[in-house]
Amino acid sequence: MRRDFVANVSHELKTPLTALLGFIETILHGPAHDDAVARDRFLAIMESEAERMNRLVGDLLSLNRVEATERMRPTTRIDLKALVQSALGGLAGMADDVGLEVVTDLPDDPVFVAADEDQLRQVLNNLIENAIKYGAEGKHIEVSLTSPAFHPRMRCDTVELVVRDHGAGFDPVHIPRLTERFYRVDNHRSREMGGTGLGLAIVKHIVGRHRGRIQIESALGQGSTFRVLLPV
Repeated sequence: MRRDFVANVSHELKTPLTALLGFIETILHGPAHDDAVARDRFLAIMESEAERMNRLVGDLLSLNRVEATERMRPTTRIDLKALVQSALGGLAGMADDVGLEVVTDLPDDPVFVAADEDQLRQVLNNLIENAIKYGAEGKHIEVSLTSPAFHPRMRCDTVELVVRDHGAGFDPVHIPRLTERFYRVDNHRSREMGGTGLGLAIVKHIVGRHRGRIQIESALGQGSTFRVLLPV
């Protein structure tokens, strides 16, 4: 596993590094040296590649922090409903930019769970961002949260957070591997969207730390649903 992980990280970093080195060489010693228009175009691409590496390093550090605390169950009580509303507010601009409506179904009362607030915010941001990116053609996404109720499979009172999009969806054959590090349904599209291949792996570890479960449903042409079950 460690060998595969190192190989994957090396591969993910090598592509943008190779692009950066190539453009630097072109600007310093190639035809773009005295061509201001070409130089500006190359610098914009270099900035994009550097941001991609920065996101990857950030996600790797985040994954490391999550794994370091995975066996320590959070004890602080937080209002998950307020956290969902805050996350949606922070991503409203992103949804507006692609003309996407966000439909919410939240309880009237606060929903308290024992949780690490920063980590659950990371879960929310990741799932909602993905729904906006990959479900934009569906014109709307849905975010819902239930009040605590007994869940037979969890064998305790549980809240259910659901993020659903109506985009292209994907073949259910990918679902068992979707939370693996660096696993992508569509490598090219994921990279175009700025994905690092680590987001859902981070979500899985955070939900596991909270003794919860994540369930994924999707079908081609029918969108995707991500369901997070958390004990209260």
